[in-house]
Amino acid sequence: MKKVCMVITDGFEEIEAVGTFAILRRGGLEVDVYSLLDKDAQGRFGLTCTKLHPFSALKAEEYDVLVLPGGPQYKALEASPDVQKLIKQFMDEGKIVAAICAGPTILGRAGYLKGRRYTCFTAMNEDFGGTYQEDYAVQDGNVITGKSAAAAIDFAFAVLEAAAGKETADKTKKEIYYKNC
Repeated sequence: MKKVCMVITDGFEEIEAVGTFAILRRGGLEVDVYSLLDKDAQGRFGLTCTKLHPFSALKAEEYDVLVLPGGPQYKALEASPDVQKLIKQFMDEGKIVAAICAGPTILGRAGYLKGRRYTCFTAMNEDFGGTYQEDYAVQDGNVITGKSAAAAIDFAFAVLEAAAGKETADKTKKEIYYKNC
């Protein structure tokens, strides 16, 4: 079974974190949520997540997928040398790196979107050296990006399919009566 680590901190976008977590778990993946500050994290709209794993204990080698939800938290994630090191390790090893909404800007500013197709929150799109697309979810190699909170389900299914295969993603879509299934 593929293992996923998700990193959040205060200001995370609830629907992007919780929705992605739920879809991945429904699809049978193990998902561990890590707190950048090694404590509870409060979302953008006040939801507090407790019993999170401390980021200081995260061992990248134990995971196949990294998920970075968006929201105002992206600033703290981007500013963290440890998060940057984690992203680099996943990228260098060709593991799946998935970011949604403001999250892809972290990848873009670090140079990981150069020559790739990607999406992100439209107002945050900069010249990252790749090809911006208006789609809800875009996969290019091992990088999966999502547009916004409204894209959370499409994004989560793109991650699930990349990690567990199309059959698992399609089965999970049918279980929740997702469109086009």
